[in-house]
Amino acid sequence: MQAHTRVHAERPNVLVMMVDDLGFSDIGCYGSEIDTPNLDSLAGDGLRFSQFYNTAKCHSSRVSLLTGQYCIAAGDVSLSHAVTSAEVLAKAGYTTAMTGKWHLKQQPTDFGFQKYFGHLSGACNYFAGDNTFRLNGKPWNVPSEGFYTTVANVDYGLRFLNEARQVDQPWYLYVAFNAPHAPLHALPEDYAKYKGKYSKGWDVTRDARIAKQKQEGVIPDSLTPSPRPEHIPAWDDLTQWQRDYEANRMSTLAAMIDRVDQEVGRLIEDLKRNGELENTFILFVADNGACPYDRQKPRLNVEPTDAKTTLADSTGWSWARNSPFRYYKQNQFEGGISTPAIVHWPAGLKQPAGAVVDQPAHLIDVLPTLAEITQSNIPESWENRDLRPVSGISLKPILDGNLIAKRPPIHLLFSLDRGLRDGDWKLVSFQSEHWELYNVADDRSELNDLAEVYPERLNAMIATWEDMTKNVLHAPKKSYSEVSESTGTHRHREWTNFDTTDIDEYVRRKKNRNSRASASSSNPANIRARKNTSLKIVGGELRLTFTGDDPGLAFDLRRADLPEGPYLLAFELTSPTAATGEVFTTTDAQTTLPNGTKLTFDVQGAMDAQSIRVPLNTDQRLHGLRIDVCDGPGSAVIANLQLLNGEGKPLMNWPAKQKQ
Repeated sequence: MQAHTRVHAERPNVLVMMVDDLGFSDIGCYGSEIDTPNLDSLAGDGLRFSQFYNTAKCHSSRVSLLTGQYCIAAGDVSLSHAVTSAEVLAKAGYTTAMTGKWHLKQQPTDFGFQKYFGHLSGACNYFAGDNTFRLNGKPWNVPSEGFYTTVANVDYGLRFLNEARQVDQPWYLYVAFNAPHAPLHALPEDYAKYKGKYSKGWDVTRDARIAKQKQEGVIPDSLTPSPRPEHIPAWDDLTQWQRDYEANRMSTLAAMIDRVDQEVGRLIEDLKRNGELENTFILFVADNGACPYDRQKPRLNVEPTDAKTTLADSTGWSWARNSPFRYYKQNQFEGGISTPAIVHWPAGLKQPAGAVVDQPAHLIDVLPTLAEITQSNIPESWENRDLRPVSGISLKPILDGNLIAKRPPIHLLFSLDRGLRDGDWKLVSFQSEHWELYNVADDRSELNDLAEVYPERLNAMIATWEDMTKNVLHAPKKSYSEVSESTGTHRHREWTNFDTTDIDEYVRRKKNRNSRASASSSNPANIRARKNTSLKIVGGELRLTFTGDDPGLAFDLRRADLPEGPYLLAFELTSPTAATGEVFTTTDAQTTLPNGTKLTFDVQGAMDAQSIRVPLNTDQRLHGLRIDVCDGPGSAVIANLQLLNGEGKPLMNWPAKQKQ
């Protein structure tokens, strides 16, 4: 033992680790082929939950983990109706620290964490970071070289642990990894380990994972896995470029998950060296299932091992990663909400080593559990906050090897997706379509909808869900509006578009409701803020903040109902910085911005609005448009942005005028 070794016999140290967008089968002890020996070792000496739930979404899961409440009840990202585990444990004498992704309002140091390193944003470039990095409440500049977010999180976690050991107090460290959330890019040595390993495809990989899951005991032998959905093709039906691209995406994901495990290993070794592993309560969880949202045009024949080379999530691989379940992140089916959860605590855990617990649990249970094992009190009042009761329960009975006889129903809601888990029964709705009912004790994969077989149970569970939505979550009325009839085939505009083999159409484009642009309205969704650009639409203005090089706006006009040119681009610009503005245009589907035609305009740099008129002298139809008003950090406001024809008649306006 080293000089500062302490074992708090009565109160354990606490290490909570959360990963981002991890599928149910993404680590070895839950079925994966990915090399995760450190997490597997924690599970082998501790316990695994097979039915541990989250909220299906990043920020709301973080709220529930920290507060013991459902996200809306806690005040959402403001946490205005809640206290955090850091505040509870700090008041009980714990040293508290956090590293990683925050994704809520203010900063961790405003909510009980005495030390913090990480990014306040919901995602960032792993090599280059972003401008939201903070160290103990102050801005922190990401190094230009030698940086990778997953590693940095643990570097600072180890630093905070070393500082905590200088005082005679137990400590609480929360490590919120951003991995394996997109953008997908890995350290070169990790990527090399998995390069070329996924050419067999998602069908074979998923079958192997399910077989291993049954062998590991995390799903029963009797479970029938969900079939490959109709929106995902068989691997063998893909073209060669698709198979190469998709395999590369999974190789990158595997490398990112492997790196998380390596960093977990560094934390474990540090606890061992300091004689703290025995009495440290370790919890490893995830915020939601694998992400299906494919938001970036395919990049072929690349190695995503640097800041400039990234890949997007894959709907096909998300299906395999969430095996054996249905659907994905943001859906309240098991694929969206059921993820790995590992507990390791030799001094306090009375379950057999390697136990698999099939009792349902949820992230809202974390705070009550931590409060009980650390002998801390969850307060009923807090300065400047109107607290609501926690909805979670303590899992201490499970840690003691006992059963929880009865728990309240688990409420499930994010955006339009809804659900309720009550005992062995599960109520679920895809995007607020008709309610479905499943007995998950017999049908965990949610394949046999029993809504018509048990209408009384269905209606009773719907009533419970609505009552909790109103009186526990205090949600707005729109959250519990009537469900709609099923649209039949479930699709989402951001799932990979396997209906085409055209590389330019592989990622679906967002459309406005009428799928056509007109002179009076256009869809704000076809405005894309480029890198280092923050866009807020307020009234008829586009308010821009630029934080780095090469900022601007891009517009996808391929589906707009436009005549052939010429055109006139017109807008009012307010920018305090003098610069040379640039406009880029494309007139065919093959050319990508900023290629095409480049035009310039002068930005005067004044607080008064400047009228900008840029003639687009082409006799062809526009496909793409980009506007840059400066080349570095700064701000600007664009108002009355219009595309006009050669006679001055408006063709498109941005942003769209909203109905009152």
